Amino acid sequence: MAKAESDELVDQIDVIRERLAETVDTLIDRSSPKNIARRGLDDLKAKFVDETGSPRMETILPLVGGTVAVIASIIVIRRLLR
Repeated sequence: MAKAESDELVDQIDVIRERLAETVDTLIDRSSPKNIARRGLDDLKAKFVDETGSPRMETILPLVGGTVAVIASIIVIRRLLR
């Protein structure tokens, strides 16, 4: 094997090693419990607040309506059982 071929192989191995290190770093970052929780919170927040910070009423109103209906049902059932 010529010196040029050997140097080329070493360079290729270095490039592969660097890509592998970046991939491992990315996987470690993605699997961090803190980052997983942050992404989950960001996803949840995005359902209720748009990019400008305004509330998404199309998501909030049905949730509030459903909550009120459940509470009202519980109150009615408790009064009927007394």
